[in-house]
Amino acid sequence: MFTKSGLARPLALSAVLTVALAGCGDGAAKEPDADAALLIKAANTQMLHESFHSSGNTTAFAGAKQEMWSDPDQGLHVEVTGGTSGDIYCKDGTSYTSADLFAGALRQRGQQITVPAGLRSAYATTKVEQGCDMYYKIAEAGRRTPDKDRAVDGKQTQAVEVTVGKSEDLYLIDKDQQRLLQLESQRDGRTSTTTYDGFGEKFTITLPAAEKLLTVEAFRSRVTK
Repeated sequence: MFTKSGLARPLALSAVLTVALAGCGDGAAKEPDADAALLIKAANTQMLHESFHSSGNTTAFAGAKQEMWSDPDQGLHVEVTGGTSGDIYCKDGTSYTSADLFAGALRQRGQQITVPAGLRSAYATTKVEQGCDMYYKIAEAGRRTPDKDRAVDGKQTQAVEVTVGKSEDLYLIDKDQQRLLQLESQRDGRTSTTTYDGFGEKFTITLPAAEKLLTVEAFRSRVTK
């Protein structure tokens, strides 16, 4: 997955950050049952076309927390705080990852690199062929788990579980409005809980300035081990 220089190729890095930060499985474990397939499709469509906010901890970095804002027109912003901090933005199929977060994700994979002071405010850009909704999209290979249905913030939900290897994601979807309300993940010995709210609210997402953007290749050439 990783090159000799210690950095991932664009698609591989996107997968590392997306799976770790969003807690989404890759959908390769099981074929979805009919009920799950309809529920997942409805929830994914709803989340794609409506603004929302989410917050919680993350399986990506020990002790870290994350917030996400998504808007159909403005794009998406993920903010990670804790031992490793930084931002991810995504719009129109391009993601922008802050240098420190980029480096932190790679260190989690055993790659030792140093970000020069002059590069700390930069963002590495990658194309996201799957679309920016991959940061919150429910994997299609889910199955209904009615025994895990419960209320979230006073709203009854329907549970969908996605299991891939030793990773487990439990999605709790609003029974009436078919929005994702909560995600519980277990991955690499870590657990996280993410709550989704603020549906339809207005907020501002400002992408990084053009002068702060670097391709992954340019970023690679400027970091040291």
